[in-house]
Amino acid sequence: MDNSQNVNTALLVMDAHILHRLDDEKVRDAATGHLQKAIATARRAGLPVVYVVVTFRQGWPEVNVANKAFGAWKQSGGAPGMEEPARFPPALAPQAGDLIVTKRRVSAFTGSDLEVILRSGRIEHLVLTGFATSGVVLSTLREAADKDFRVTVLSDGCADRDEEVHTVLLTKVFPRQADVMTVAEWEKTLKR
Repeated sequence: MDNSQNVNTALLVMDAHILHRLDDEKVRDAATGHLQKAIATARRAGLPVVYVVVTFRQGWPEVNVANKAFGAWKQSGGAPGMEEPARFPPALAPQAGDLIVTKRRVSAFTGSDLEVILRSGRIEHLVLTGFATSGVVLSTLREAADKDFRVTVLSDGCADRDEEVHTVLLTKVFPRQADVMTVAEWEKTLKR
């Protein structure tokens, strides 16, 4: 593939280490397959693959109990899959050369060094995938757009527990700030 037009693009694989938390096995398996394809496509094109994980130290010292998203988990002793180090399903495991960025909140930027890595690599275009569409994908998309990154969301590379919210975000909200396409459609843009 001629990737000269894509040298400033990176694929973000966000919170794939907690995809097991998605109850619907059919949706989880489909998302895993699409993520595998997106990762393979990025690697073939020579694009950086950046895994973004949400993890906390033992005892969750980064979390205030007032935080509605994470505070209840902290008080109950944590949540499976969100402790350091992150553990990936074998099908989605990072390979040598992939970057792993640890965040401490919902957005991939908050509590991480993601922006430093992206700016250092002169990355201007982010291709977003992940779980959950209404969590990390939404929060990262909004922040990335505010930071003047060009953004693409791979619709079938995202999953959410709530299919209606997933659909509304992909069809009505995200197109205001990003290009939304399938993994197959994105792969075709890289072959141009």
